[in-house]
Amino acid sequence: MSWISLLIAGFFEVFWATTMKLSHGFSKLNFSILTIIGMILSFVFLAQATKHLNLSIAYPVWTGIGAVGSILVGVFIFKDQLSVTTIIFIILLVISIIGIKLTS
Repeated sequence: MSWISLLIAGFFEVFWATTMKLSHGFSKLNFSILTIIGMILSFVFLAQATKHLNLSIAYPVWTGIGAVGSILVGVFIFKDQLSVTTIIFIILLVISIIGIKLTS
């Protein structure tokens, strides 16, 4: 259950980062409110996950999910362009997240 909480926390990490961009510097109230809600939920689920997972495992996985998820949102929704080198490092990040999960 802790890993599920961590995945949900990571989802909300991506959610709030996305809505923060859509808030245009917190100038759009609806997206600003969604950003704050996403932040709170992300931290709540992370706190739940750290009840049973080591912080040294939970925090890097949480930030990794947020990073990779935000990259995917950037590419597919905001049409960000990535270099081949960046894609290689993203793949390494995903491999690292999986490795942390498998070895914990």
